[in-house]
Amino acid sequence: MAVLQLDINGNPFIGVWCAANNDVAFVPSNTTKSNIRKIQKVLDVQVVKLTIGGTNLIGSLTAINSKGIVVTNFIHENELKILEAHLKVGILKDKLNAAGNIILANDSAALVHPELTSSQVEMIQDVLEVSVRKGTIAELKTVGAAAVVTNKGLLCHPKVSKLEKKELEDHFKVPVDIGTANYGAPLIGACLIGNERGAVVGFTSTGIELGRIESGLNIIK
Repeated sequence: MAVLQLDINGNPFIGVWCAANNDVAFVPSNTTKSNIRKIQKVLDVQVVKLTIGGTNLIGSLTAINSKGIVVTNFIHENELKILEAHLKVGILKDKLNAAGNIILANDSAALVHPELTSSQVEMIQDVLEVSVRKGTIAELKTVGAAAVVTNKGLLCHPKVSKLEKKELEDHFKVPVDIGTANYGAPLIGACLIGNERGAVVGFTSTGIELGRIESGLNIIK
């Protein structure tokens, strides 16, 4: 199974609650053992329970690739130590600090909210070890919520413009496709997590949406 349908405590917006790369997935501290086993199997990663700033909003408050992770400045010291055991960590010291909503990254590139300060863009570049540029997707500045990218593909908001799509392809060096999840939700980054081997998406997603996720992220097995 390349794409797993799941809910986190009854909520289908997996991308809000979880974050993953090719090695590890971070999930809320109250995630069930059954769901942990399922995520571990489909993504083929270690699964680590976590809170960020005392909340379960891991996906919204972190941006991750295989090199590092950028987190909100509300993170607690004990949470930071957990992350540092797995990845290089950067703290987003900006009024815009919901890192998962405003940063879209794989191992080659990152797209960030157009209003991030230059110093924070430099920090993101250093921690994630990628080329960083500012931009939008479907004219939305919350690029992390509007798309999901791996090292094999990028799936984004269906209203992405032709120019934005071309810029995404040039920047991330992967094919770009459009899609929805959770029965028509266009903010695909809020709906799922993925890596090179699989994806986890909300249980309300349709068969057609699952097919677009598989093909868009190039994870058909």
